[in-house]
Amino acid sequence: MLTRLVLTNFRNHAALAIPPGPGFVVLTGENGAGKTNVLEAVSLLAPGRGLRRAGLGEMARQDGPGGFGIAADLGGDVALATGTQASAPERRIVRVQGSAVAATQLAEWLTVLWLTPAMDRLFVEPAGERRRFLDRLTLALSPGHAVHANRYEAAMRARNRLLGEEGRPDREWLSALEVQMAEHGIAIDAARRDTVAALGARLVEQPDGPFARAGLELTGWTGAGETLAADLAAGRARDAAAGRALVGPHRSDLAVTHLGKAQAAALCSTGEQKALLLGLILAHADLVAERTGMAPVLLLDEVAAHLDPVRRAALFARLAGIGQVWMTGTEDALFADLGRDALRLTLGHGTA
Repeated sequence: MLTRLVLTNFRNHAALAIPPGPGFVVLTGENGAGKTNVLEAVSLLAPGRGLRRAGLGEMARQDGPGGFGIAADLGGDVALATGTQASAPERRIVRVQGSAVAATQLAEWLTVLWLTPAMDRLFVEPAGERRRFLDRLTLALSPGHAVHANRYEAAMRARNRLLGEEGRPDREWLSALEVQMAEHGIAIDAARRDTVAALGARLVEQPDGPFARAGLELTGWTGAGETLAADLAAGRARDAAAGRALVGPHRSDLAVTHLGKAQAAALCSTGEQKALLLGLILAHADLVAERTGMAPVLLLDEVAAHLDPVRRAALFARLAGIGQVWMTGTEDALFADLGRDALRLTLGHGTA
């Protein structure tokens, strides 16, 4: 849980300090006021590129001195910080208790989950979007997942470059890279499968309600992890022609089904897909809290805007007590059903 958030020259915020409490943090304001920017800042306190997946150079305030800073205090007197310097706008700096660390280590201190309007098309987007979504869910349950994913990607990129070179590639170096891919690929696949199984079981057990229950299955690449190095070695000529590796966990997909209708999520209505996502995120938040003893920070961007009053009230009731929940909206009236303990801030183009 965040107890303090400070933004410096981040997006449209020259200087912004927020003292969030343990429950709801509601950010309202007109379009362009910087509400989503605040959520993006919080998302950068976890490994990865944040909820927009933007380049670091895009995040510094346009008329600022260059570079940006995000600092936060957590319960238990833990200080996290990340940002860039004007001299190296694409190099991310991460600090925990003032000491420089790798961004992957942030997962040991804070779990951040988010739902944005851009994710409404998750079930009809290419498989890569669902893999990234699944990896964020997995990271919350297995902090080492980010390290395995980064090392797998690095080995795969090096292999692709080697296969693309003219002449005969170094077979020993290829074999070493394929062993690395297999080592980390096995860990990636196992962690994903554990997440899908645990989350799927929790969703099946839940009663029907205003948010649809999702059935989950890991599909796509189904090769046995222990044979991945051999499969990659056997497929070198094919992969060289394709310009990419055609086997491995980077070819997996997350298949989601609307259990109540026994229908693939991609075939459901927009409203049903939104309900599936909400139900999935809420169940995962419960699972994280149960397994780790630490409730995740939830970032819900414009989540109330397209819900009818009954579902909106049901959502707020479901979120109460789940941990720290940040929500945005253009109108304060959307959050009238929240209790008086919620921290409510109105943003106006970089001010609160």
